[in-house]
Amino acid sequence: MIDEYQAAIGDLSRVRRTALEELMGEPTKMTQSQLAEMLDVSRSRVSQLLSAGTRPEKAFLGSGKVTLAIGGKFEVGRNDPGAVLSAEAFAAYEILAELARSVGLDAGYEVVPPPGHVHLNRPNLIVLTNPRLLPFLSQVMEADPHLRYVEDEQGWYIQEPDTGKEYRSPRDSGECADYGYLGRLPRPDGKGSFLYIAGTHAQGTLGTARYVADNLAELHRELKSRRFSTVILCRYDAKDRRKILSTERVTPLFKHEG
Repeated sequence: MIDEYQAAIGDLSRVRRTALEELMGEPTKMTQSQLAEMLDVSRSRVSQLLSAGTRPEKAFLGSGKVTLAIGGKFEVGRNDPGAVLSAEAFAAYEILAELARSVGLDAGYEVVPPPGHVHLNRPNLIVLTNPRLLPFLSQVMEADPHLRYVEDEQGWYIQEPDTGKEYRSPRDSGECADYGYLGRLPRPDGKGSFLYIAGTHAQGTLGTARYVADNLAELHRELKSRRFSTVILCRYDAKDRRKILSTERVTPLFKHEG
């Protein structure tokens, strides 16, 4: 019970800190002195409150231990093959696990073997890899009114359903680049949501994880825990495909209704 209450205190401190930071931002732009006067406390107390608790952007990832569910492939050339992860997918996990630990959260992973039946109805969940390995995710993505993965004779790609605009992986044309999907989607049971990171290829998954790590504070400030989606363009090294050279968002942060 002590651990539970301490965790609750940490979460409440984060909420308080987030509220103070929002008051200091647009549109109110209050100073620490104005906050102190409003709250009837000293300015030093306001400064103390602004440094208390865990980093507010923790909430973008979850409120407890984060589970990363990663689509795996069967090993080739074995009579009893087990499901394994690509090097890029595991590197993506390591980036996100380190990010979670930096904001006060623990993290672990599980391999989802073929045919990719991933359990989505649980809290603090991040799912990695695209619908090629996790086919059910293509159906869940239909809840996204702005973006989704689709497949044709040329393979998988991201599409804007309303406009028909396509994001086909540059890697398929020989470039050292890939697109990744980043979004928060509803759980099938309607009791929450999960974060979904999916590159068209493994490099896109890795690059999108890097984008989240590099832009966590901005993502939390803009979105909190709301449902959203966007497309990330990732460029990687030709000799070392696990070395991400750059990431950039190429669509708006589409905010979903509901």
